[in-house]
Amino acid sequence: MRIPFLNFEPMHSEIRDEIIEAFKRVYDRNWFILGQSVENFEMDFSKYCNTEYCISCGNGLDALCLILRGYGFGEGDEVIVPSNTYIATALAVSYVGAKVVLVEPDIKTFNMDVNKIEEAITKRTKAVIAVHLYGRPAEADKVRELCGKYNLKFIEDAAQAHGAMYEGEKIGSLGDAAGFSFYPGKNLGALGDGGAILTNDGILAQKVRALRNYGSIIKYCNEYKGVNSRLDEIQAEFLRVKLKYLDKWNSDRQKLAKLYLEKINNSKIVLPVVNLIEDSVWHVFAVRTEYRTELERYLKDSGIGTLIHYPIPLHLQQAYKELGYKLGDFPIAEEISRTILSLPIWYGMSEEEINYVIGVLNQW
Repeated sequence: MRIPFLNFEPMHSEIRDEIIEAFKRVYDRNWFILGQSVENFEMDFSKYCNTEYCISCGNGLDALCLILRGYGFGEGDEVIVPSNTYIATALAVSYVGAKVVLVEPDIKTFNMDVNKIEEAITKRTKAVIAVHLYGRPAEADKVRELCGKYNLKFIEDAAQAHGAMYEGEKIGSLGDAAGFSFYPGKNLGALGDGGAILTNDGILAQKVRALRNYGSIIKYCNEYKGVNSRLDEIQAEFLRVKLKYLDKWNSDRQKLAKLYLEKINNSKIVLPVVNLIEDSVWHVFAVRTEYRTELERYLKDSGIGTLIHYPIPLHLQQAYKELGYKLGDFPIAEEISRTILSLPIWYGMSEEEINYVIGVLNQW
């Protein structure tokens, strides 16, 4: 049996006719940038996430950049981000000219260790970006408390957490603002790139709405030195179709994750620690093992696809050599990057397929 790491076919085959109709609506309307489809999706997604405003943009990196620019952060400022995350979180900080300040993750959850944030705060700190890594919520209440104590902005990197919950609240509504990605592989993915900013801050929303469109709200009147970062009408219409099914697709992932957690029984494999399975949307199901190379090869030989999220921690990336970090400076992030391996988990994965993966793992 062959099990790919990711398979869009079950999802996309079910909504194929709706996607084609969505394309026809935009095509026949002959309006392709910042039109009715974008407005409708922004209203739909803000309602789904229980926020006042949604401003769509070109991708998830741009979403974080626009938030930071919207708040006026730049040279001389510091922004705290996890040492265990995709590089886009840090790049957003770098792109506005601020300094990236790294905080170690919790080895059990892979998310930023909230008990280590306070020691990283200085007089220059302006914000904390908490990443809901792999679709698992960060400890938002503690981040919110710290940000309130030090008058910092709490920004959610929700690129992997569409539909996730934290203590009854939707991810994206927990902080001052949140950035989402609609990269095709996300739980809510476009058929191309896309992103969005969610917030209840009306002043930020107005500024970000201008910044994404050359700094302009009224055509040819430019209030800011903005950028061109717009979700196009076709992708917005596709996302409106997909949003209707997001909870169903997430529920399927949760059932698969539960099977993994209950049935994988191998002392050489460390499973993720969870409180409520239903709070995470399991964008990635990552395990750890001291024998990753051997397990990766064994699974490949058994027809099972895997990925590593992520093989090189931020502080050791060549792109961030100017920070001056070396091997050993962030040992927990290094340990995760050395031992992590992501297993297949996607909507439509059959019981036979996941039991095959589990069986292979237990025989290793």
